[in-house]
Amino acid sequence: MGYTTELLTRPGAQELRGPSLLDAKGVPWHYGNPLVEQRITEPTLVDRSHRAVVAVSGPDAPAFLDNLLSQKLDDVADGFAASALDLDTQGRILHHADVAVADGVYYFDLPSYERESFVDFLRKMVFWSEVTIEEPDLGVLTILGPVAEPDLGQVVTRRLDGWGGIGRTDIAVPKQQIGQVADQFPLAGLMAFTAYRVAAGEPETRADLDEKSIPHEAPSLINRGEAIRAVHLEKGCYRGQETVARVENLGRSPRLLVKLQLDGSSPNEPEIGAEITAGGRKVGRLGTVVHDADEGPVALALVKRSALQAPLDIDGTAASVDQSSFPEDEGEHAGRRAVDRLRRGPESQL
Repeated sequence: MGYTTELLTRPGAQELRGPSLLDAKGVPWHYGNPLVEQRITEPTLVDRSHRAVVAVSGPDAPAFLDNLLSQKLDDVADGFAASALDLDTQGRILHHADVAVADGVYYFDLPSYERESFVDFLRKMVFWSEVTIEEPDLGVLTILGPVAEPDLGQVVTRRLDGWGGIGRTDIAVPKQQIGQVADQFPLAGLMAFTAYRVAAGEPETRADLDEKSIPHEAPSLINRGEAIRAVHLEKGCYRGQETVARVENLGRSPRLLVKLQLDGSSPNEPEIGAEITAGGRKVGRLGTVVHDADEGPVALALVKRSALQAPLDIDGTAASVDQSSFPEDEGEHAGRRAVDRLRRGPESQL
């Protein structure tokens, strides 16, 4: 039997109905007013305590984790918060976790369906490292909207100003204290969080990516400027780094994770994983679908770059790419410029 939060007993609380690739079971999808709950006028709490929490500690933890994951973690201090990826040797995404450091412990939270494989991966890589890998009974709660530094006796795992246009603070609390913390805030369901996640272009692994996905397909995963996300572009070697470096320096990913505007008049809402076509040709895969309080049905989708301007079709539902979701910065591609100069010959060096 799976996890169920105590907040599902609150008035109006309803789970997401039916099967879904989203990690949504065991927590409220909404409390009876799903669109109203998206209109954040004061700090509002979303229960995400179904997610897995993994704690890694010990004298070798910084170097151990830095050697395995895409984020630079060997010299970070308490209070650091970001994300990290575990990649395979071809640079394809296997796990996507948020990570925070508190009292020398690295806390990872990730979708519940990644718990077993992520913990197994870490334990298999320990060898002679002095690290301890635990699964504490902590639940992740997210506060949407601007909020002062919480003083609730919990670990602040992530703070994102302007995330999805609203701002987000993640905290981790002992699961037996979830009700006590929730009593201090208005409540919104996971649907509200999902709408803001789509606006932020942040993928959930199983819903929005596939077995071929690489980090550069989701620009929100790449560290740029002051934004610390999931992939550090200047750190040392880790599994899959060759693919990250190659795409960053020589080109762009053939697909891009973008936001779609869906035709709200369609009689059937397309499902996660549906095929996206343009002119009868497959050009992508549909990800998270959610109703936005202001924009109607929207979605994330992996779409071929060649089709980003084309009218799209998803099982009879018309769709178009929201131009605002195009990345503003995808790197300078210094390697590509060098190759081009070599091809043009000596005169290009002048």
